[in-house]
Amino acid sequence: MALYAIGDTHFSEGCNKPMDIFGGAWKGYRDKLVQSFSVLQPEDLLVVCGDFSWGMSLQEALPDFQLLERFPGKKLLVKGNHDYWWETVSKMKRFFQENQIETIDFLHNSCYFYDGAALCGTRGWFYDRNDPNAGDDKIFKRELIRLEASLKAAAGQGAAEIDCFLHYPPVFQGTEVPQIMEILGRYPVKRVFYGHLHGESLRGAFCGMRQGISFHVISADALSFRPIRIRG
Repeated sequence: MALYAIGDTHFSEGCNKPMDIFGGAWKGYRDKLVQSFSVLQPEDLLVVCGDFSWGMSLQEALPDFQLLERFPGKKLLVKGNHDYWWETVSKMKRFFQENQIETIDFLHNSCYFYDGAALCGTRGWFYDRNDPNAGDDKIFKRELIRLEASLKAAAGQGAAEIDCFLHYPPVFQGTEVPQIMEILGRYPVKRVFYGHLHGESLRGAFCGMRQGISFHVISADALSFRPIRIRG
């Protein structure tokens, strides 16, 4: 029984948009991910921190869902900025039911308990310290509400320890997103896992302790395309 996490798998089984075009570490990434997912066991849980598929619709992303469905264990998806296929949770669950996708669920305005800890998450948003209006846009505020809803759901069920999964980094190049950090600090969040950053931008990734929370970057290329085992 183990909990794994990874971000930015960027599968493209149903569309012609492979990340191999970026070369370097991304060359052959699909096969690297498939091979690494072979460690999953029926009792395991895998969290994907956004940018799961390049599909532009649920139908176009279906081959990617079917690929993930092949592997044993439960999988939770967090929304990323390139998950254009994302719809309402009710519509996505109905689509999964119609297509016999049984082991994939969503971490969205909700929480999930695993091995005594609550798993929470949302996409998050970038914060531009040079923008005097940063934090005022509608999407940013919506993400704050979703993060709070997820954490509140965990607290309401008596969670004493929370692992939080975001797509965007809440801290980057020494600058933090103060609104997100403030919300995280009001709940028993022990660890934050995030993706989104690739290549050279990984140099600005923050990994370490901040206000009593341990931060970890888990973009696929940061993990050499192997999910990190974080519990069990």
